Amino acid sequence: MSLSRASPVRPPARMVWLFCAMLLTCGEGVGSAADGYAYVEGGIVRGEVDTPELALVFTGDEYADGGDLIRSMLRGHDVPASFFFTGRFYRNPAFHALITGLKKDGHYLGAHSDQHLLYCSWEDRDRLLVTRDSFVVDLLVNYQVMENFGIKRPEAKYFMPPYEWYNETVSAWTEELGLTLVNFTPGTRSNADYTTPDMGDRYVSSDSIFSSILSYESQDPNGLNGFILLLHVGTAPERTDKFYVRLGELVTLLRQRGYAFARIDDLLTRQEP
Repeated sequence: MSLSRASPVRPPARMVWLFCAMLLTCGEGVGSAADGYAYVEGGIVRGEVDTPELALVFTGDEYADGGDLIRSMLRGHDVPASFFFTGRFYRNPAFHALITGLKKDGHYLGAHSDQHLLYCSWEDRDRLLVTRDSFVVDLLVNYQVMENFGIKRPEAKYFMPPYEWYNETVSAWTEELGLTLVNFTPGTRSNADYTTPDMGDRYVSSDSIFSSILSYESQDPNGLNGFILLLHVGTAPERTDKFYVRLGELVTLLRQRGYAFARIDDLLTRQEP
């Protein structure tokens, strides 16, 4: 039985700018649970902090210009990573070789919604912009197209919401589907690697992103332990200062500081006694 796609809710450009600013300052409302993970609005945003291990995660929708370079860097440094792609990304013939290669290399491949929907208002996070039915249909279509690459739902239970923006209701809907919503760990500016110069003071350079990661690592008592560090597999052509070019440099430096890297499913799998 085929699933029809939900109509996407697409934000205007000025709202993307607002969203960027919100992401750079978010971090309030982070709570912890008995499992040792940190949560925001019901979604896991950080793993256990007792081990110097973190997850590199990449999202993708319409751009993949950094894909080959990222894949090559990960292979060269023997780093496992996690990739969350929309259904549109998985359907794009231009990206099929990259997707197949990443799967062959052993990276985690997950869902990021089919049509990159905006689930809730940026001004009022509690105000939903989608119904439960439209959310479910859209997400299941994403998983349906993933099956074309041999990726089954049970082995890709971690889901990252589009725009990395959601609320407790969306987290609950995700859980009802037998999936787990995850998001990036707040505190650095890595998630702003997509910003473009026309955003004015909302633009974040690669130097600033790099510095923010190292600054957080030195100031947090737990460093980057359990961190979910988000980057984008591609960005708009208007951004010529591509942060993924410096990924190898970042990996080398963090390894020198004693960190290991893990897939998201390994980072969030607690060892049973």
